[in-house]
Amino acid sequence: MAWVLKFKGSDYVENELGGGFVRTVGAAIILVALWLLLSGIFKPLLVGFGLVSVLVVLFVVKRMDDADDDRIDICLKPLAMVKYFIWLLVEIAKANWAVTKIILSPKMPLRQHFFSIDYSQNTDLGQVIFANSITLTPGTITIETEPGSFLVHAVAYSDGDLDALADMDRRVSATENVRAA
Repeated sequence: MAWVLKFKGSDYVENELGGGFVRTVGAAIILVALWLLLSGIFKPLLVGFGLVSVLVVLFVVKRMDDADDDRIDICLKPLAMVKYFIWLLVEIAKANWAVTKIILSPKMPLRQHFFSIDYSQNTDLGQVIFANSITLTPGTITIETEPGSFLVHAVAYSDGDLDALADMDRRVSATENVRAA
């Protein structure tokens, strides 16, 4: 499975001579860098295991790409995504505090509720980001997807939840590259 990057104001054009090679080398560099950063151990044996695992992943990805040539279009505005993720981290912290207060409260004021929330994203990736953002926020989880809406469960439902999720939906939609949709 290959990734096609489409950022605002630019279109992806694959080089017919070596486009796959450039993608593979780029993926290898990213995977090796991630391995080294996340392991933090630079002993030859572990670095060798890392390189072998990267080669196995690249082999599997190549086989999958040969089978269906399926690509994921990443049609996002990079600066808008950074702003959104910072905003999301703040919202996760606020929700953590609210859920902690509910759990530690002697009466545990739960008001569980299922409700449907419409989404306005144009791309599959935008919809995934919105659904996962709901699930990442403590106290809410995306249960089911339907065309045009998500079914959400809230542990402590309030009337402001719909407005908050509509704001999240608007912010995720603002990160999408409109031209690519």
